[in-house]
Order: sequence, then structure tokens, then C-alpha cells
Amino acid sequence: MQELIEKISAEFEAFKTDSQLQSEKANKAAGTRARKSTLALEKLLKEFRKVSLEYSKQ
Repeated sequence: MQELIEKISAEFEAFKTDSQLQSEKANKAAGTRARKSTLALEKLLKEFRKVSLEYSKQ
């Protein structure tokens, strides 16, 4: 579970960096990377939800 949390944290940091580049410097490539990060975060958060539910049932 800790590994999953670290992946979520790393992906969020990547999103944060890229979204700031897009908004501050109008970097189109960073916008694309930020949108890709949101899709990855969605998958990771769904996985976290499943793992968290299993962990709480123990």
C-alpha cells in the first residue's frame, strides 16, 4: 500500500509541475503531460480505493 501511495504522490507532483508550466508559460507540451497525468492519477486513485477497502476489512 505504501508503494501505491508513493506512486500517487509522484504522479501528483508531475501533474503540479506540468500544470504550472502550462498556466505560467503557456507551454503546450506541459499541458499535454498534465492531462496525461490526470488519467494516470485516476487509475491510481481507483486502485488505492480497492486496496484501501481490502485493507480495512482485515
